[in-house]
Amino acid sequence: MPQVALTGNDTIVVAGRTLINFGDGDVATLEFATDLMGVKVGKYGNSLFALNAMGKVADMVLRVIRGSADDIFLQSLLVALEADPPSFVLLTGLFAKRVGDGQGNITNDSYIAANGVFTKKVAVKENVEGETEQAVSIYHIKFTQVIRAIM
Repeated sequence: MPQVALTGNDTIVVAGRTLINFGDGDVATLEFATDLMGVKVGKYGNSLFALNAMGKVADMVLRVIRGSADDIFLQSLLVALEADPPSFVLLTGLFAKRVGDGQGNITNDSYIAANGVFTKKVAVKENVEGETEQAVSIYHIKFTQVIRAIM
């Protein structure tokens, strides 16, 4: 029997706040940009494997509506980081994806993140041809600890 995956009503939480003021397109992504393991083949086909700790680092990108309550909240955290990095409370995050099987059963695919910091400031632009991208604030966060839990 073929598998079915119905998705929607995901939950994104940063620093204890459930975010709801999202823009368009990919409103939230969590990706791992670096390989988790280094792999090489040596002489005579010998194989070498080594854990790459940078492979544990996750990049989160959030696209929230510019000027919304969520934008103001995230910006206040970014300002706090810039103002005094040593006193900044590292960010936590949750990306909970809900997946249905078409029979009413739900699986929660959750990414629980810790030790996060903003890595870029929010850019801005003006466009006079109706481009909606100017109404979105984009936040970049890196987390050094992420656990995936499927329940």
